[in-house]
Amino acid sequence: MRLFYALFPPLAVQQNLAQIQERLRPYRGWRPVQPRQMHITLLFLGEQPEDRLPELHRAGKEVAARVPAFEVTLGGTGYFPAAGPPRVWFVKASGAGLEPLASGLRQALGVEEDSFHPHLTLARKKGPAPRVGPVVVNLHFTARAVCLVESKLEPAGAKYRVLEEFPLNGSGYG
Repeated sequence: MRLFYALFPPLAVQQNLAQIQERLRPYRGWRPVQPRQMHITLLFLGEQPEDRLPELHRAGKEVAARVPAFEVTLGGTGYFPAAGPPRVWFVKASGAGLEPLASGLRQALGVEEDSFHPHLTLARKKGPAPRVGPVVVNLHFTARAVCLVESKLEPAGAKYRVLEEFPLNGSGYG
C-alpha cells in the first residue's frame, strides 16, 4: 500500500483553487490536480505492508490529538524545483499546526528528519512546460483532521482514498 498523511481543504477552498488552475489553459504540458484530490502532505510513507496499518492508525490518532485545530493560510504560488524546468506548480501553505503535525508523525513512526515544505500541489508537468506567472492566493481554512491516505498510481494519475481521519484536539470533528 502506498500511503501518506495529509490535510484536505474544504470544498469551497478546492473550488477557489480550481479557478486559479484556469490560468493553465494557455499553457501546454501542465496537468492540473483534480480539486477533490488537493491536499497538504504531512508525511509521505511510500509503500507499506498492510500489517503496519494498526501502527499507522495509532500514530495518526495520537499525534492529531496533541495538536489543536488551527487556521491554514494558502499564499503565493511557486515551483519545484526552484530553478530550472519546473515539474510541480504549488501554492504555499502556512499554519501553526503544520510543523507540529509533520514532525510529530515523523517522530512517532521513527522516520528520519526531513525538510518539510508545506504546500498544496496545483499541477504537475507532463513534458516541457513554461512557468505560469506568479499568483497571489489568500485563502484560509480551519484544519480539523489529519487523514491517512492510500495512493494508487494509475495511467491517468494517482487516485486517493482516505483510509481514516484523525480529529485534531478540540476540533469538534469526527
